[in-house]
Amino acid sequence: MSKVGPMSIHVALHHHTTYRYGRPIDVGPQLVRLRPAAHCRTPILSYSLKVEPANHFINWQQDPQGNWLARLVFPEKTDHFEVSVDVIADMAVVNPFDFFLEPEAEHYPFAYDAELSEDLAPFRKTTPPGPLLAAWLAKVNREGNPRTVDFLVRLNQRLQGEIGYVIRMEPGVQTFEQTLGLAKGSCRDTGWLLVNILRHLGFATRFVSGYLIQLQPDEKPLDGPEGPTHDFTDLHAWCEVYLPGAGWIGLDPTSGLLAGEGHIPLACTPEPQSAAPIEGLVEKADVDFAFDMAVTRVRETPRTTKPYEDETWHRILALGEAIDGRLSRADMRLSMGGEPTFVSIDDMDGEEWNTGALGPDKRRLAGRLFRRLASRFAQGPLLHYGQGKWYPGEQLPRWALTCHWRRDGEPIWREPRLIAHEEKPIGATEELAGRFGRAFAERLQLDPGYLLPAFEDTWYYLWRERRLPVNVDPADSRLDDPLERERLARVFEQGLESVIGHVLPIQRTYGNGKRWRSGPWFVRPEKMYLMPGDSPIGFRLPLDSLPWTAPGERAQFYDMDPTMPREPLPPLDAMRRGATVMMQSAAAQPDRVGAVIGNGAPWSGVTPLDAMPGKAVSANWLVRTALAFEPRDGHLFVFMPPVETAEDYLDLIAAVEDTAEELDAPVFVEGYAPPFDPRLNHFSITPDPGVIEVNIHPSLGWRELVDKTEIVYEEARATRLGAQKFMLDGRHTGTGGGNHIVVGGVTPADSPLLRRPDLLKSLIGYWHNHPSLSYLFSGLFIGPTSQHPRVDEARNDQLFELEIAFKQIAAGREAQPWLVDRLFRNILVDITGNTHRSEFCIDKLYSPDSAVGRRGLLELRAFEMPPHQRMSLAQQLLLRGLLAHFWDHPYERPLTRWGTRLHDDFMLPHFVWQDFTEVVDDLKRDSFGVSADWFMPHFEFRFPEIGAIAQRGIEMELRHALEPWHVLGEEAGGGGTARYVDSSLERLQVKAQGLNDARHSIVCNGYAVPMRATGVPGEFVAGVRFRAWQPPNALHPTIGVHTPLVFDIHDSWSGRSIGGCTYHVAHPGGRNYDRFPVNANEAEARRRARYAPMGHSQGEMRPPQPLHNPDHPLTLDLRRA
Repeated sequence: MSKVGPMSIHVALHHHTTYRYGRPIDVGPQLVRLRPAAHCRTPILSYSLKVEPANHFINWQQDPQGNWLARLVFPEKTDHFEVSVDVIADMAVVNPFDFFLEPEAEHYPFAYDAELSEDLAPFRKTTPPGPLLAAWLAKVNREGNPRTVDFLVRLNQRLQGEIGYVIRMEPGVQTFEQTLGLAKGSCRDTGWLLVNILRHLGFATRFVSGYLIQLQPDEKPLDGPEGPTHDFTDLHAWCEVYLPGAGWIGLDPTSGLLAGEGHIPLACTPEPQSAAPIEGLVEKADVDFAFDMAVTRVRETPRTTKPYEDETWHRILALGEAIDGRLSRADMRLSMGGEPTFVSIDDMDGEEWNTGALGPDKRRLAGRLFRRLASRFAQGPLLHYGQGKWYPGEQLPRWALTCHWRRDGEPIWREPRLIAHEEKPIGATEELAGRFGRAFAERLQLDPGYLLPAFEDTWYYLWRERRLPVNVDPADSRLDDPLERERLARVFEQGLESVIGHVLPIQRTYGNGKRWRSGPWFVRPEKMYLMPGDSPIGFRLPLDSLPWTAPGERAQFYDMDPTMPREPLPPLDAMRRGATVMMQSAAAQPDRVGAVIGNGAPWSGVTPLDAMPGKAVSANWLVRTALAFEPRDGHLFVFMPPVETAEDYLDLIAAVEDTAEELDAPVFVEGYAPPFDPRLNHFSITPDPGVIEVNIHPSLGWRELVDKTEIVYEEARATRLGAQKFMLDGRHTGTGGGNHIVVGGVTPADSPLLRRPDLLKSLIGYWHNHPSLSYLFSGLFIGPTSQHPRVDEARNDQLFELEIAFKQIAAGREAQPWLVDRLFRNILVDITGNTHRSEFCIDKLYSPDSAVGRRGLLELRAFEMPPHQRMSLAQQLLLRGLLAHFWDHPYERPLTRWGTRLHDDFMLPHFVWQDFTEVVDDLKRDSFGVSADWFMPHFEFRFPEIGAIAQRGIEMELRHALEPWHVLGEEAGGGGTARYVDSSLERLQVKAQGLNDARHSIVCNGYAVPMRATGVPGEFVAGVRFRAWQPPNALHPTIGVHTPLVFDIHDSWSGRSIGGCTYHVAHPGGRNYDRFPVNANEAEARRRARYAPMGHSQGEMRPPQPLHNPDHPLTLDLRRA
């Protein structure tokens, strides 16, 4: 018998029908059709039929259609007749479209073959249609040889839309003319109508009566009806159509859908009268009829849409508050942020949601989410549309949307209407950009004459045009590179001599008070030509053409020390008043003696501001930063220059908004972001390959962390972004992106990791000794070449160096902030030396490179994106508990040399969970009331059950395991070389209970699985490694796919298999999916279709052959067969 499958909901359906007679009467034989049919696709775990009066005889039989039928005989008179049915069903997801059609039946119309037509004759019987039915049939569109499935779906939906549903208690069914004339009917009426419509169209159909179970969804759908508001069941009727190759397929005209797991057929017959639930004769008498149905959930396993019951969640929240109290008493000053990732719920197959970093929909959805989150988190925010990362091989830099706001509650930007909207262009032109620049200059009391028009480089594009093929037009260049083709078309369309924007040189001057200054720019051509490219013009300024400055006299920009205390920021109104200073122009030059540019070199003399510097004369007075005003795509963009302090940046932003208000011109702010300042808060949204990443601002407490996490998931879903994505075979991957957790303090000086280096030491040591923390919450891409390798992956000698570093840290003592960085910077790296690609990333802890890297932050990169916000919060709760524990009790245990056990034992869910329970026990001993069950959703998500069987007291379970992906050698790729990973190798876990190892063994495809005792009597576990698919470029590409995997429980005493199961790596029917699952239901249906709790090896079995592997003794590697 098969065991319960994974991620399931078990329901108990109770159906009670009562007939009470006015007097004792004779009751004839009664036929009860209330047992789920043999072909029911919903797994029925238990069935019970109870009949009153108890003095009766029952005979189970099957009618001519194969339906179960209970014939009841009552030898004595009775005053009542009661039938009670209890059905316990596993609401396992059924994909109603998981079938094949014979080639000749793929398109409508088709003909049944002669033999089949005889068998289907009762199901094709028709009567002459009435006028309404004939008119309905005449409107059926049969043109174009449509696909049969599409044709049926459209018919079903049309009938559902035209016939309203009503509850009708009268027996029997309406005539077709009545149903069509009234345009309403019960499920029996529309079901019987659809049966006859399809028969008139040449299909064989039958009437179905059964139970309908509808469960309240965990999440309200974004589209369409919300579904039931509570769990519901009732007797129902629908239709089934026979399709060659697929068999009987259910169509429900009441809902317009195909029959799924909620449809439990009881009787399927050619005519509705043969499908009555209860049928029989009784003596004439007064009758009271009562009917009651109910459905109750009796078992729910954790699932991605509802990982916790409310009671459990309240306990998790309470523990979070308790941990907060302990952190506060310890003066830990902990802050915690994160980087959740999301994917589109509407386009699972698009390149931008799988491998591409950029894409049109990604930018559009990110913009919508950006604005929604800004309205929830920030008060008077600045929305900054900047440039993000730019990796080798990518033609364009990635964008970065960042929302900045002040922690003191003062606004940065007052009027949201003055922030441009991507989907609402204002038709901005070069003329508007010029007016905006001049008004802005006047507002800062700068001479508008310093505003320069910017042009594309005429000579470059003329040279580029000369290189085009002679038979193409520059506006339609037919180049292979779409970006270059679009770039040339845009430039030639707007004209080479067209002004594309305006630039205002500007720089803060420090001396007798802070003020802004501008000045002329001298370039070799008469016009300012930009560097070719696609970036905003502020990034393409010809700065190398400006006059030469001696190296020792160049103005320098210095980042402020992030550990320095800061004065409160001035109010916004004070900044706006501060812009009214003396007008700067060539006619009214300030006294520049003793002034400095930035914090750099002093003025060397009183050279006239507008004078062209002489040959080899150092132009140290020249302004070298600029604001830019550019019309692009119908919007006006303002490019911000780099500045040293947040005060300077906010000063410019205040002037930008005032100018936008004066001209009533909404703008996008782009360019350089404000310098890091703890007085400002910010979050950002950036693209990564296949996902959108949200970098959340830090939270100071548990309640704040809960609120922010729930808001991010909620607003992402409202923007049609989700956290669920699936592989082709249905395996869940979250988003395929990270959910990295960032810990630190509000300021670097507050960071507990800088104040107490032993805290980082404890985290690293504990994570190392408990591999479950590395693998339970990780993604599928693990191993030495992943994005978050462990310290001991690939290099065991790194542990020796780590131990030396540990010895230099005193437990419980504060230290200089630089110490922790110097000790770990060259150890917490991947195998290429990259400090960012490490399980514990410290490149923003106290980096010597820049002030941006000295923020006291630690990023834990092994946390991958869970599909539900409560699962994410449970991860963060665990980390907060461990941090509080290590603050009081530094971890001093020696480091374990795991060796090859790391990728043998700890790839299997059994050992991961065993190790994780030790982590939970450690927290419990420190008075943290954590429960291991709280992380069962993570376990089921990371290691989903495939299936299980039980035979002769032996239970065998198959469960997905982890498999490190092997990185292949370098190959030539776009923009350089590329390295691909081989993900074609998979691993699963076999776990047996009740096994007698002296008699029984577990066999996979004829080879002995190296089962190891777990310490529980009769319990054994092992792994099986196999090739799941065969890409042309892989490690060992000549080894084929090991499919199917046949598992046997081999009995050495009888020499036979006493039972087994089959796991199909691909669809057993040969279906090749060409798209990813659209939701969890389709994904689960694909997973279930590949497992069968049957299919053991037949006949006598020869003794299974072992395949010993001394490096991985716990794993059967079928590649070695």
